[in-house]
Amino acid sequence: MNKLLKISLSASLILALAPATLAGTHTDKGKTHAAAPKTKDIVATALEAGSFKTLAQALTAAELVETLQGAGPFTVFAPTDAAFAKVPKATLDALLKDKAALKKVLLYHVVSGNVMAKDVVKLKSAKTVQGSTVAIGVNGKTVKINNATVTAADVKASNGVIHVIDTVLLPPQ
Repeated sequence: MNKLLKISLSASLILALAPATLAGTHTDKGKTHAAAPKTKDIVATALEAGSFKTLAQALTAAELVETLQGAGPFTVFAPTDAAFAKVPKATLDALLKDKAALKKVLLYHVVSGNVMAKDVVKLKSAKTVQGSTVAIGVNGKTVKINNATVTAADVKASNGVIHVIDTVLLPPQ
């Protein structure tokens, strides 16, 4: 490859990468600082994960998306698509059509405040936004919220934290 072509390709590469590199920095009185990464809200964080499509559908049907995009902070025990798959189809379909009942179920998965795993394991129960309490049990490294197992903890969002669970929680009747 001739020298002029190499210089041209190098310059093109530098120009192509410059905006991406500069997007993560800012200057302050002549000093360059890396920008703090922007954390997404709870809804965006869950959607980005890709395993919460049914939860997103349910939040939309219950008109709770804006609530969970609000200031918070919220702690959400988020059931995965696999967790929703355990719910009988007729029950899930009925819930998706009954906005009031669906809202109760979804709000039963939310606790006010930013409750990190180190705090959750110290609790025996927590009052949900729905009004009822969930039982919290710890056995070794396994944390249970009622009958659901926490499979991933402390997924941080700009307005709270998500703890992933393997079962949909149903509030007491």
